[in-house]
Amino acid sequence: MKKYILSALVVSAATVFTSCNDNLDTDPRVTELTAATFPGKPADVEALNAATYSIMNTLGGGDQSGLLNNPFYWWCLMSDDCYGSGGLQDNVAKSLHHFTTASANQYEQDFILLYGGISRANNQIETIDNVEWTEKNINTRNQLLGEGYFMRGLYYLWLSQLYGDVPLITSTTITADDYVQNSAEEEIYPQIISDFVSGITLMNEGSGLGLQGDGHANKYAAEAMLARAYMFWAGFYKGVADLSSGDATINLVEDQEGCTKASISKADVVNYLKDIVSSGRYRLLKDFRSLWQYSNSFLLKEALDGEGHAYAFIADMDPADCFDVAGNGNGNDEEIFQIQFLNASKWAISGTYNNSRMYSNYLSCFWGLRNGATNNNGKRDMTYPFNQGWGQGTPSCNIWDDWTYAENNGGYTDLRKRASLIDLDNELQQYTYEKDDCEESGYSVKKYADVNLDANPADNDSWWKQAPGYTSSSLDNPQQGDHFEDYYLMRYADVLLMLSELTGDAQYMNQVQARAGVPQTAYTLTNLQNERRWEFAMEGLRFNDMRRWSGAAGHSESSYAAKALQAQDGKMVVCLGDKANKRAMHHMTSSWAKRYAATKGFLPKPQAQITLMNGGMVQNEGWNLDDPDTQYKVIY
Repeated sequence: MKKYILSALVVSAATVFTSCNDNLDTDPRVTELTAATFPGKPADVEALNAATYSIMNTLGGGDQSGLLNNPFYWWCLMSDDCYGSGGLQDNVAKSLHHFTTASANQYEQDFILLYGGISRANNQIETIDNVEWTEKNINTRNQLLGEGYFMRGLYYLWLSQLYGDVPLITSTTITADDYVQNSAEEEIYPQIISDFVSGITLMNEGSGLGLQGDGHANKYAAEAMLARAYMFWAGFYKGVADLSSGDATINLVEDQEGCTKASISKADVVNYLKDIVSSGRYRLLKDFRSLWQYSNSFLLKEALDGEGHAYAFIADMDPADCFDVAGNGNGNDEEIFQIQFLNASKWAISGTYNNSRMYSNYLSCFWGLRNGATNNNGKRDMTYPFNQGWGQGTPSCNIWDDWTYAENNGGYTDLRKRASLIDLDNELQQYTYEKDDCEESGYSVKKYADVNLDANPADNDSWWKQAPGYTSSSLDNPQQGDHFEDYYLMRYADVLLMLSELTGDAQYMNQVQARAGVPQTAYTLTNLQNERRWEFAMEGLRFNDMRRWSGAAGHSESSYAAKALQAQDGKMVVCLGDKANKRAMHHMTSSWAKRYAATKGFLPKPQAQITLMNGGMVQNEGWNLDDPDTQYKVIY
């Protein structure tokens, strides 16, 4: 098993907007050299490439101002599949879930980080031909250039889905005119799609089956991400809710290396996805549980030997399907693109928006179990085989109830439900709540859950200590530092489900259903919507899926997204740790439907950045801070 492979090796300051008269900050390691001398050789461009990727580590790990930076975690909290939850002090998570804010700059972190990645990608693209490439290494040049375009497109995709219309910066030479927001629909998405087309043209196919954990994008990652971006644009902006019968064409930018198309239609996207399938480089893992670290061979051995508590849920697994067997787990054959992590976290890491835990998949800590009995936080006989954490973003009652209804109505059991979610009452019967816990549904996240072993129950250590290649965390804090599970950004299952949605051909969706052991159904949009929700539960895709499926109703209170979010109202949850007296869940200021319709699912742009741009960027709809509906309210 390949592990502890970092997506980037350069740690440097993130880019920020500083003032209307200043350029974007750049990597200090680069600015110590001159444009005439750097990059001067291929290794220099590889260093720039590493710096471009490294932004993902601070997004995927790291904890600033009480909130994980991972935008997919934010989208989980904003969907109907998660609550904000956590303790009374965890107001940032609950703010996200209720579409409110406790401060004018509460959601500034990712705005700054993503522009940092865009600045680095721009520099990589502009300076690549400072190197005198030869015929022998021209393929390396094209791959590195393609990765620069791909990463810029990816960062702009996330930025625009979070904040909507923002400045489109495609050069390192910036004037005051660039500090003006651009239309995401008409300007930013054409650039995103163009960047992915350039990536497809310039990048290679990768080596071996899949990426084998090398952390770099290839042409197939670009094809898949292009499909995701196109489908959001077509659904959210053009109102094409059902792409199996609808279409939309997006015009691309001109004069960009590798962008060989003038426009992209649905047919083009289908061809890109079919290219991934026909390549034979990716496959669905045989057992869905193989994707997640709780299926590791050490825990399975405990189950088979009857040692300790013996985690029965994986006892029927084939040892060849364990997470830490080659082809499964990190770098697995289903992974198309991911964030990877390394045993390099240090409390002393410093710099703009760098964080001591940026090389750890800190999502495992945020979704970890709180367990309320005094001195029992993470105690093995109460949480085995899972470990402690912050307990924020717990799964909603809605996802469990809707999933159970689908099973009962269809007469089947979906392996993915228990493979994705922990049923606390039935799996961890001694689990207790903290006295300040709120919005507790009775469920927790099994995907990405921190796992330890029963062999040393007093240690509360991560199972990673037993894995080959482990070295002691420089944080000297396994509970916060030892989280190395890849964060999936694109899985082959998504390629198959996107193909079914675009074509109306159920054969691709049926493969995903068969892996889960559920009946294979004919294509309908409803069946496809359910499959995406079950397959990618807690992976951060649900919220933007809901937004693009809202179609003709758009962003009204009658839209698919607004109605799904409003269905949370009245669900019974545990508050203040009192399991015996549940209370009905209600929105803290108005309603989820009203807040979605008002905001269209966008976050507020940071007021500090609006001020710095001196009127060039305006606040998103629904985020007038004088409106009490936008303001965080203590309700527990």
